[in-house]
Amino acid sequence: MSQKILIVGAGFAGVWGALGAARVLDGAAVTTSDVEITLISPKPELQIRPRLYENEPQRMAAPLLPLLEAVGVNFLEGTVEAISVHDKTVTVMAANGQQRTLAYDRLLLTSGSKLNRPPIPGLAEHAFSVDRIEDAVVLERHLEALAKLPDSDARNTVAVVGCGFTGIEVATELPGRLRKVFGPDAAIRVVVVGSQPDIGPDLGPNPRPYVSEAFDSLGVEAVLGAGVVSVDVDGVRTASGNCIEASTVIWAGGMRASSLAAQVSSRLDSLGRVEVASDLRVPEAPDVFVAGDVARALCDDDGRYALMSCQHAIVMGQFGGHNVAADLIGVPTLAYRQPFYATCVDLGEWGAIYSEGWDRRIKLTNAEGKARKQIINTQWIYPPAPNRTEALAAGNPQASYG
Repeated sequence: MSQKILIVGAGFAGVWGALGAARVLDGAAVTTSDVEITLISPKPELQIRPRLYENEPQRMAAPLLPLLEAVGVNFLEGTVEAISVHDKTVTVMAANGQQRTLAYDRLLLTSGSKLNRPPIPGLAEHAFSVDRIEDAVVLERHLEALAKLPDSDARNTVAVVGCGFTGIEVATELPGRLRKVFGPDAAIRVVVVGSQPDIGPDLGPNPRPYVSEAFDSLGVEAVLGAGVVSVDVDGVRTASGNCIEASTVIWAGGMRASSLAAQVSSRLDSLGRVEVASDLRVPEAPDVFVAGDVARALCDDDGRYALMSCQHAIVMGQFGGHNVAADLIGVPTLAYRQPFYATCVDLGEWGAIYSEGWDRRIKLTNAEGKARKQIINTQWIYPPAPNRTEALAAGNPQASYG
């Protein structure tokens, strides 16, 4: 009977994890009759989540079946509802409602993260998001339907709640999208609402002046220093009593790790991520490895931890896939390290800013930054072609990633 590697989640970490695991087995001449790799996800596609602030979000999915077939990885369509590290099993719910239990010899958990939706009155009923393709499509249809409503300040106003990366990219993309809906001369208002005193609190001082310049150029407003306390059909109210009338509210209030993390470890950080060893193993469950948004992993020797980003998830997935297969066949695992870090923030029609290093040294701005962002969004974060040689090479954790 063959041994089983299960990979839970087909996000960036899961896809590159599957390639990394297949690469190890291929290099050791281990056949699929000896070790089976199975990727479990609700759909056989990678949602290109970093692009969901753009228009036509339904295009932002990469098919996975040809790629997985090329490297000998099985795909199981379904949602993992439970993990038992004691029994070494996962419980999967299929789309038709049938439940099945699968055993594993090694597990790679890459179930990702979800948008944090706190119990703010009216948030669930009235706010849109770009968390998944399905959410972004609902938002796009809503924006298109606004043109059928009578012209008013509220109709032409969008409140974006959240002043981090996602909030900034959504807000700066909106003026162009709204002009396509209402016409080039419409009086459009986009307001970013945040509880922090500064826009982009995690960006640091170097990129922030460029973000402010882009906001001024695009006419995007910022209402900061007070969080939203309620959302309704008329807009949002902040803790300071500020009311912003808006027919559209978009929630971009941060991410939290998948709840499956708590089923493999009791050692979680404030974002719900699993505290992992250097090789991404769960100390409490040594047959389980974790990668991507669900892992709290040191990425360099200076004490910095990986962020919830595709940049870190791809490389962490390569290491996680390598290690889950290596550990199974008795090959030494590798310590995850990713010292290079870059940031590229899209700022709509103004352009983009590209920086390098954790202190975010600005390298490219405006049109040059936009060109880099387009390369990242349309090439670097997409899976390789379904060619076995190219696909296995993409799973190499020690290859450079730009």
